[in-house]
Amino acid sequence: MTSVSVKGYGGVRLAVELRGAEDAPPVLIVHGAGQTRADWHDVAEALEMAGRRVISFDLRGHGQSEWPTNGYALDQFVEDLKAVLAWLDARPVIVAATLGGWLAMLALGEEGAHLAAGLVLVDTPPGTQGERATSVGEALRRAAGSGTVPWDAALLDQLDTSVVHERLLAAAPKLMLPVLSLNGSKSQLAEGPLADDMLAAIPGVETAEVVGAVHSSASERLETFNSVLLDFLERRCPLTPPEYREGSDARTFRDALGCFATGVTIVTAMDADGLPVGLTANSFTSVSLDPPLLLVCIANNAGTRPVLESAERFAVNVLQIGQQPTSNRFAGRGEDRFASTPWQVGEFGTPVLTGSLASFECSRDALHDGGDHIILVGRVMKAMFEPRRDPLLYFRGKYRRLHFA
Repeated sequence: MTSVSVKGYGGVRLAVELRGAEDAPPVLIVHGAGQTRADWHDVAEALEMAGRRVISFDLRGHGQSEWPTNGYALDQFVEDLKAVLAWLDARPVIVAATLGGWLAMLALGEEGAHLAAGLVLVDTPPGTQGERATSVGEALRRAAGSGTVPWDAALLDQLDTSVVHERLLAAAPKLMLPVLSLNGSKSQLAEGPLADDMLAAIPGVETAEVVGAVHSSASERLETFNSVLLDFLERRCPLTPPEYREGSDARTFRDALGCFATGVTIVTAMDADGLPVGLTANSFTSVSLDPPLLLVCIANNAGTRPVLESAERFAVNVLQIGQQPTSNRFAGRGEDRFASTPWQVGEFGTPVLTGSLASFECSRDALHDGGDHIILVGRVMKAMFEPRRDPLLYFRGKYRRLHFA
């Protein structure tokens, strides 16, 4: 076990604990309000024994992390979590309880689910409404009054959660990753219409109960909790990586290829009637500097393939982050793609999408068979680019953007 410090929002020092093999699949534990990472020691130990790399940390104002004099706004906690995620060298499954569940949903739903490989929401209420939520708040205040708790009582007055339900509802549909909602069977924190609405908004969410647990299911029914948690991890984020062999499931092969992050392009040309055609493609690469050659791969079943295959000239438009709707438009069918897309005829007669990160006007240099694709090699006649924009990226079947550490 190793203890380190990570700088959170505003430079607040966060105490982080790591256990397990460094190359094992990571799990990040985010405790709830009024807890510390020590409360999750037994869960962390079970995860380590199951072959996981376990990272747990004390939230600001808790345990051995810094207790700032004035720094307990909800977004400050969220930014702390993002800082820990950015510090990790692999995307973890996040196991987050109560307040920690809110922070995880907001960090992943508002910033991007690509920050994690999965999410387990433990006893996470949909907001501060309800009799049970009120009683929990009162219990925390009574504990704080004793003066012996390992967390800063000031956070109870500074932490404004009045709009958390609305934010959770907005974030929930964007959680495009495996999600498990795990609650005690006797808990009332995650029950009622508000909880139903929140869970219904999370795509493909799984739900499970820890029989007999009232609130803190991880401590009250540890063995049952660990069993449900490990089952979810093994099914959705297994220790053994998926493997493809020739002749087996083509989807696994496709997922393996998806591990190579690419940019996104739209390939365009004019048809025989002088009308623009185009399609989205991420199979694009440079081939040669002298002569200046590049290639794109076009699916045999693409509707625009005959035009691109026969065109003497074509353009490759590299997209920037603001052109995600354009990418979707050119990837779909049955829509006038150019009607809603700013474009112009380039110097060499090809359709060039204005506002792109870069555009390459090409003459056809070669055409090759590529299995279920054709490989179109172009000689670049003109290239333009915008150095102040950032690229639209594609990784593991989802759009991404650059993250600047």
